[in-house]
Amino acid sequence: MRIIIDADAAPRKVLGICRQAAAQFSLPMITVANFNHRIDSQNHIVVGNAPQEVDMQIMKLALKGDIVVTQDWGLAAMVLGKGAAALSPSGRIFDSTTIDFLLEERELKAKHRRSGGRTKGPAKRTSDDDKNFKKSLYILLKDRSLN
Repeated sequence: MRIIIDADAAPRKVLGICRQAAAQFSLPMITVANFNHRIDSQNHIVVGNAPQEVDMQIMKLALKGDIVVTQDWGLAAMVLGKGAAALSPSGRIFDSTTIDFLLEERELKAKHRRSGGRTKGPAKRTSDDDKNFKKSLYILLKDRSLN
């Protein structure tokens, strides 16, 4: 089991929580980001700036039993298909029963924006998001370490 982080959009607090959990569970933590991001991580992979390049690298890395931290619903769906767990930086645990709905919602919002409509952006990150993330990460770590 490894913790793999889509570090292009992961808040620093999320990286810190993952670093702490990886040390506590004696797990490798891998961060992946394009060259525009400065990430302080022992196992960091830098990729180019092409669209979806980070996602493709994470897909190559992800194995059954890994935990992938990403806010990208499409990437979450793909790693779930490989048997990895997917967790958002806000603490949402993605699962196979809800991911189809999320992807459909994403497509509807994109269609709305393409036709000139506007959608709300993400809410400002709060300390509750950090607490929720940590709680969810530890649930996944404990659950996966039992299997």
